[in-house]
Amino acid sequence: MRRRGRPKKNRVVKQGPSISQFSPRGKPGRPDEVYLGIDGFETIRLTDYLGLSQKAAADSMGVSQQTVSRILKGARRIIAEAIVKGKIIRIQDSQENLQNNISSR
Repeated sequence: MRRRGRPKKNRVVKQGPSISQFSPRGKPGRPDEVYLGIDGFETIRLTDYLGLSQKAAADSMGVSQQTVSRILKGARRIIAEAIVKGKIIRIQDSQENLQNNISSR
């Protein structure tokens, strides 16, 4: 199936995650999962962890500020859902994209 609309612009990820998932403790059974893309991880890292403005994060990732804002909103929603409902957060992207973006710094 072909994607509609404009092709997705490559995002620059300067530092990949050191782990690929977070799991809640104290919840019996196997919790459900939510998936956070590598671009969502990077926007959270730049804006919330490092304290950069959305404009500075956009410049770092090589995308527009509006794109960062949209990615950030989605990433925060995913993280909030996982915290409220006790779900596993899996950070994922194709390994090929991650390697290409990290090695191009």
